Amino acid sequence: MKFRTEVNIAESEKKIEIEDKIFSVGSCFSSEMSELFDKGQLQTVNNPFGTLFNPYSINNSIKRLHDSDFYKEEELITFNDEYISLDHHSSFDTRFIHQTLEKINSKIIEGNQFLQDTNWVIITYGTSFIYEFEPKKKLVANCHKIPQKFFGKRLLTHQELTDSIYDTILNLKDICKDDLQILFTVSPVRHTKDGMIENQVSKSKLITAIHELISEIENCHYLPIYEILMDDLRDYRFYEEDMIHPNAQAVNYIFEKFGNAYFSEETKDFIKENFKIQKALEHRSDDETDPKYIEFREKLNERMTMQQQKTKHKIF
Repeated sequence: MKFRTEVNIAESEKKIEIEDKIFSVGSCFSSEMSELFDKGQLQTVNNPFGTLFNPYSINNSIKRLHDSDFYKEEELITFNDEYISLDHHSSFDTRFIHQTLEKINSKIIEGNQFLQDTNWVIITYGTSFIYEFEPKKKLVANCHKIPQKFFGKRLLTHQELTDSIYDTILNLKDICKDDLQILFTVSPVRHTKDGMIENQVSKSKLITAIHELISEIENCHYLPIYEILMDDLRDYRFYEEDMIHPNAQAVNYIFEKFGNAYFSEETKDFIKENFKIQKALEHRSDDETDPKYIEFREKLNERMTMQQQKTKHKIF
């Protein structure tokens, strides 16, 4: 007897190998997945512009990474004695213009170089809503807690959504490896501040636009991450205390489903052992001269050496 509706991820013919590079961009859920790739010692870069939510802003970030298009002083604004880029997350804000630009442009260099050797891109869209900074008539990625009176808010049109997604695909296919696989997801995090009904409209527009485009483009796929949390894990025990964000148990469940569908057997074993090593590395002793602790560390170092022999890139 079944007591829940299970949502599965279709098994991929092409698998993620140990040496493959994975680029992820989008909402905070993409960051959580990237952290697990990193913990498993795969090569990954996540969100060179910081957390982004809407397809228009994500497309802007991919285009500037593709073009290696550095930001200049006139593109920044000041607020609360900080220099800000409205295309970026607030983590890039600093009190000095040269520091803000250095943080932004160093990430453009890193992202551009990584994309050129990337096999897999995971894009997680969070919302169809976008804000316009009215003093500059500019669509923005982040409002940086600037008073709401300076912004207008609206839903991106279907044409704007499909144009943004299509342009993102073109730029990625141009800069990445020839066998690039692009995986689209919609974040399961509900944007409750938009309103519950409005959030559903926003998510449905994203899902519709993605499916309309990828059905006609090779090597583009949809991962049912939103559906897994909304249907398969439709219980609040899988959420954080805010009842909005998935908790670690839910994220790990989704990561396991993803891995079963996309990781090669060698990659699965590699990640599984690295997870165990990471947990062991957290162990500390009050007496590091204890023979038992020394033996424990020696065996752990042997396991790390064996893992390093399986890959060309440096791990741990």
